[in-house]
Amino acid sequence: MDGTRPDAHPWPDVAGPTHASRPSPEPPSTDPAERRIESTWRFLVVAFALLMLVAIGDVLAGGGRPLALIVAGLVALFGIAVALHGRAVRDLEAGRRAEVESFARILHGLSHSVSADAIVTAIVDDLGEVTGADHTVIVRLRRASGTLEATLAGRGVGGPNATTAFPVSDLDPGAPLVVGAGGRPDQPAAEPARGAGPDPARRVAERIAARVRTVYGLTNTVAAPLEARGVPVGAIVLSRRTAEPWSAAALRLLATAGVEASSALSRIESFRAAETRAATDVLTGLPNRRYFDEYCALLANRRRALDGVGVLMVDIDHFKAINDRHGHDVGDVVLGAVARAIVSAVRDDDVPARYGGEEFAVILRNPTRQVAVDVAERVRRAVGALDLRDQQVSAVSVSVGVAVANGPDEPIDELIGAADRALYQAKRAGRDRVVAA
Repeated sequence: MDGTRPDAHPWPDVAGPTHASRPSPEPPSTDPAERRIESTWRFLVVAFALLMLVAIGDVLAGGGRPLALIVAGLVALFGIAVALHGRAVRDLEAGRRAEVESFARILHGLSHSVSADAIVTAIVDDLGEVTGADHTVIVRLRRASGTLEATLAGRGVGGPNATTAFPVSDLDPGAPLVVGAGGRPDQPAAEPARGAGPDPARRVAERIAARVRTVYGLTNTVAAPLEARGVPVGAIVLSRRTAEPWSAAALRLLATAGVEASSALSRIESFRAAETRAATDVLTGLPNRRYFDEYCALLANRRRALDGVGVLMVDIDHFKAINDRHGHDVGDVVLGAVARAIVSAVRDDDVPARYGGEEFAVILRNPTRQVAVDVAERVRRAVGALDLRDQQVSAVSVSVGVAVANGPDEPIDELIGAADRALYQAKRAGRDRVVAA
């Protein structure tokens, strides 16, 4: 079924001023820890200044005595130590600010992601740059196709990213990992993820990192797991050409990106599951009236000159009598059986739905009038062949109305109306038959 929905929304970019301006002074820090560091630094500077004054006075008063010179030398060393400490503190603060900004940038990208593809884009765009990785690989499960897809992106490399299919068994932490030539088992990851052990998600991340190294020939990898609603669905793998160790900041950024991306994926999966539930008839498992109407509106907007459309309206004969005689529980079983018979009879491109009560509708894609009638007859025969003797129901039949558009300009709602009128003609003619408008 072609129930395509837009899975990304435009988000406005906030543009800065285009004219040159003087940099504004940095606002005073509101972090208590930073204020304590600044106060300590001022105290050290004042203490050093006082000590230097005392040492100079002692040297001048003592006429160059050795002890006075030693004291002056020690004070000078103290001053150098204070200066080095100040530089280290400033570097630490700058590094921490950069890390916080990187966190914020990644979180901003993920918070605006409304699809799994957008999450991958947000990670690839930001994580490689802020961690110093040469390559970023996002491996995730595509539920629609049931495949495990790996996307490789190189930092500073233009052109499209490389996409490769990995075995879905890599998501099973207990399955044997076999990669490489001749089915040789791969070695453990060169750089184990922090906390790797009994956690299934981390074991999956290590398996995927091993696969990444073998498939792409990458080295010096670190990995973080991706989960959706508590189930492993992939991993983020970073690679570096050099053998230098990964910084603690880079590992923290990777771990945070994994956690936040997992939360975003879980949010999207929950949203789509809710959408699916809202568009699915619980009793029959078919799309419901809401989905059918939305699909018709979408189809009407996308029809081209050569597109043909047909509609079947299907109604269960004497369904009220079945409910009255056998009860609503049996009636529900009959509805489910008829829905499955309809699905088995229509073509792959056709869209069946529960229209309401005991009535079903089917959108036919590009049928001729004869093809539409043939599909309707297959539906009627499939329902007539149902064996419901376990429910004490001897036989079930349906009446079917058929309508095929004469051209792309014919509105869908008029086509549905024509099929509905043909359905009532079939009912008046004795039921268990097909009538085409």
